[in-house]
Amino acid sequence: MRICCPYCGERDAHEFAYLGDATPQRPPADAPVEAWTEFVYFRDNPAGPLQEYWYHVMGCRSWLVVTRDTVTHEIDAVRVAGRSAGP
Repeated sequence: MRICCPYCGERDAHEFAYLGDATPQRPPADAPVEAWTEFVYFRDNPAGPLQEYWYHVMGCRSWLVVTRDTVTHEIDAVRVAGRSAGP
């Protein structure tokens, strides 16, 4: 699998570290323990498009959000984490 880093260009996936699903929203600090348990321990395992965090360890050391199909591993989009998904 190859990931196109916005700064370094297309690179092999071995240059990156995978963190996981980029869509869960962190609960507020005063949220009940059940909300924190759900956030920390329970994740869906969808088949299809998923936004994921990847860290470019062997390159620019940027956090990226990669939209990847979990069935085919086809990458639809890559953006720098923390930036809006818009143009």
